[in-house]
Amino acid sequence: MSSEPIVISAKSLSKTYRLYESPQQWVKQIFFGSFRNYYKSFWALKDINMEIRHGDNVAILGRNGCGKSTLLQIICGIIRPTKGELWVNGRVAPVLALGATFDLESTGRENVLIGGAVMGLKRDDILRKMESSAEFAGIGDFMDQPIKHYSAGMRTRLAFAICVHVEADIFVVDEALSVGDEAFQRKCLDWLDDFRATGTLLFVSHSMDEVRRLCSKAIWIDNGKVREKGLPDDVIKAYLAAADGEPDDLRRFSAV
Repeated sequence: MSSEPIVISAKSLSKTYRLYESPQQWVKQIFFGSFRNYYKSFWALKDINMEIRHGDNVAILGRNGCGKSTLLQIICGIIRPTKGELWVNGRVAPVLALGATFDLESTGRENVLIGGAVMGLKRDDILRKMESSAEFAGIGDFMDQPIKHYSAGMRTRLAFAICVHVEADIFVVDEALSVGDEAFQRKCLDWLDDFRATGTLLFVSHSMDEVRRLCSKAIWIDNGKVREKGLPDDVIKAYLAAADGEPDDLRRFSAV
């Protein structure tokens, strides 16, 4: 048993989304929802239990739609769980979640200020790190252009650069490396190699090589539930065997 403190604890964590067949059903729910439901429930997560300690480097594995991103969004505080308890201790830096909330009309530099402030940095600290952030992003003159002119890869570069400089305790990477080019991927992997020596990493990727390189633990999410957890090689072996031998059950996208 590790003596390191727990930084993330989830108990019976569940998340459901309401799916409406039409806008009319949504209106009916507002006015008559106390009498009956006019929606179907989609349970993205079902009774997730886990503990992550300081210094853990954890891969979250699973097929598309299994609940990985929903779990990370709850951990990052972007959405709230429907049921259960979650406790997070430390500053969280979520790469793709930050990129998805950029102000499209503001420039890259302005979004560095906004993103840093959202994650708790003081303005003077952000300004002191501005040029280093711009250098890490490597997008040149586009730092002074509105985000709406950026490609998906450029937005990811900027989001990663911001998160690198906020001195986070917990770093969350959700498929961010798959968007960047090869040179930027190497830069990010090298930085993550250094970070994981002292921080806590949550890493979602379909690249098993990246998982093996960066992570010391793995959790496999299947149909909204934890199916297996343990050492990366063991979990990867089970996950790939299931992907090979089990049909892609589309019922995981079904609402009830």
